[in-house]
Amino acid sequence: MKGKKHTPEQVIAKLAEGDRMLNEGKTVGEVARTFGITETTWHRWKNTYGGIKGPDMKRLKELEAENRKLKIMVAELSLDKAMLKEKA
Repeated sequence: MKGKKHTPEQVIAKLAEGDRMLNEGKTVGEVARTFGITETTWHRWKNTYGGIKGPDMKRLKELEAENRKLKIMVAELSLDKAMLKEKA
């Protein structure tokens, strides 16, 4: 069964709250259960989003959107190039 997806903002907020809980002496397992995730998910989130703050997340989203647009442009240009080669 597939679980629910968390937005990057939600993940960052949960990581901050979880770090606070860890500093209070709770274990990673207890923190993960509090958020309804597995320990593996907690560690994956920590590796992916551990050092990211709010403004950095906004910039990351902007870069990902720009990257998607550029990939579409490259794909379209590649198709155009292939069509021109075929005609020549």
